[in-house]
Parts: sequence; structure tokens; C-alpha cells
Amino acid sequence: MSYLITSDDVLSQAIAPSLPLTPNEYDRVYFDQFNNVLRLYFNQRDKIIGQLKANPPVTVANLPSAVTSGVGSRLFVTDSSVSTFGSTVAGGGSTKVPVYSDGTNWKVG
Repeated sequence: MSYLITSDDVLSQAIAPSLPLTPNEYDRVYFDQFNNVLRLYFNQRDKIIGQLKANPPVTVANLPSAVTSGVGSRLFVTDSSVSTFGSTVAGGGSTKVPVYSDGTNWKVG
């Protein structure tokens, strides 16, 4: 299971595609559909990887302001002392967690 970024700030679950059933004989339309399904799926995965590379992990002390980052902004921290989803992130630990801005604070999630 992987997650897709459906807008600039939202992650949603991505499930491997259902591939068309194979015909008994060669059929160009089938292969075109098959290739299109795979192309769309891998393009979505490439987009996720690109966005993750664009925001390298940081320490909690180096997080930008949650207010100026805006609601829904996402980053990844390497030194959280909390790991409960929705908790305000705090540094000083060794837990690596994704965080998001609620417009005021950075939250685990």
C-alpha cells in the first residue's frame, strides 16, 4: 500500500491498479490499456517520491513556523519524543515521524 498526494497538501491511499484480463490471442487494444494503467500508476508513485525528496527530514528545532507554513504543510522530523498521531511534536527523542501543520502547531501524522 502506498499513499498518493492528491493536492499540494493532502495524502490519500493508493492501491495497486486492477489490470485488464488477458485475452487468449494478441490484441493491440488490450496491450494499450495495460500499458496505460501501468503508466498512470507509476507516474503517481514517481510524483510521491519526487515530493518526498523535495522535503528532506529535519530536526524539530529546525522546523519552520507552523503558522507561516500554513495548514496542511507536511515535513518529516528525525528527533521526535512523541509518536501519537495528532500530538504536538516535541524534540529531544529519536523517533522519526511525519508532521503536518494545523496552522498553529506541528502535529504528528
